[in-house]
Amino acid sequence: MEITVIGGGLAGVEAAHQITRMGGRAALFEMRPGVNTPAHQTSHLAELVCSNSLKSMDFNNAHGLLKEELRRLRSVIMQVADETAIPGGKALVVDRNRFAGRLTAMVANNPGIRLVREEVRRIPAEGTVVVASGPLTGEALADELRSLTGADNLAFFDAISPIVDAASIDYGNAFYASRYMKDDTGDYLNCPLSQEEYDCFHEALVSAERVELKEFEKTSYFEGCLPVEVLAERGKKTLAFGPMKPVGLTDPRDGRRPYAVVQLRKENASGSMLNLVGFQTKMKYPEQERVFRMIPALKNAVFLRYGSIHRNTYINAPLCLNDRLELKTDRRILFAGQITGVEGYMESAAMGLAAGISAYMSATGREFHAPSPVTCIGALIRYLTTENRNFQPMNMNFGLIEGYSKKNKEATVTTALQEIEEWKNSFRF
Repeated sequence: MEITVIGGGLAGVEAAHQITRMGGRAALFEMRPGVNTPAHQTSHLAELVCSNSLKSMDFNNAHGLLKEELRRLRSVIMQVADETAIPGGKALVVDRNRFAGRLTAMVANNPGIRLVREEVRRIPAEGTVVVASGPLTGEALADELRSLTGADNLAFFDAISPIVDAASIDYGNAFYASRYMKDDTGDYLNCPLSQEEYDCFHEALVSAERVELKEFEKTSYFEGCLPVEVLAERGKKTLAFGPMKPVGLTDPRDGRRPYAVVQLRKENASGSMLNLVGFQTKMKYPEQERVFRMIPALKNAVFLRYGSIHRNTYINAPLCLNDRLELKTDRRILFAGQITGVEGYMESAAMGLAAGISAYMSATGREFHAPSPVTCIGALIRYLTTENRNFQPMNMNFGLIEGYSKKNKEATVTTALQEIEEWKNSFRF
């Protein structure tokens, strides 16, 4: 028996891996390179199209706790992320090319996975299917999903930050440091601005020429990934208290905290490419060069990749899915990844893991049960499958975890990991 997995992103690769690890076989469909998307640059599976940061590694952060749950569940995405990590302060940052390349090779070498490079335009009429087509689902399949779910898909935008050539940075106007660290060997390159420089930069952002949206693209942004110029429009100091906040940083040139900073993060192990952290944008390409070069350290910056936007789609999961991630109207069809309404790389991988296990259990006549909502994975599934009139994409956060209290975060972490171990043992991983 072969389970169909549609989509070769993080969720699809994770789902296919879990199916084979449980003893099943998977047919993994990926439309690239035959059919490309506005965001992907390669034909690799599990390509990271936005940031190469997988967020915090600290267990006292919900993102760090989610990663540890995935490690304990033998997530292939988590395994390769750890293997391809590069310095990133308290965040897990990966070399994106090595990360995607290794996962692509692992799929190719897995005898239980049949990789098919073609577009799926309709859901197969028979057999168990995991839909992990992601936020850039093709129009034909999107139309099929609208029909199956009985409701229109919702839409929002992700915006991609620019990447600059490290050799083009003016290091006399920048310094290495991570927030609150005492030494000067931090993992982020900080580009300070004075108040006057910040004010001019803000004005340029607000007035910059932007890419005009097509009629079908006119929808709200995801609040957690706003373009920097949209943030700037919310007030003159919004950026200084957001992605450009200087807290925890001291400029070694004068021993003072800068008025504002732009942080650059390594995109690859060698550090030859640097990402403008939090500077996702929909400005036109010439405008990006003009505006971002107003940052003193970037006055001669060579742009290796411009920022851009792309349309994301997701289903209204509380109306459509049960807690096994199955379509309520057809239980042989499951959903995984960002198309369910989770937001974030590791959140997508987590839903791929759960959907892969659930699909195998369903195909073999066994009953799947979700992890407890005191865990990160269980909390995400509960969020996706609980009635919510204002459903929107969600990142992992402690507020989703049942019984969470700021006063006893350590107990929350301990309980979550204990419950994940019990859940794992219940399926005899």
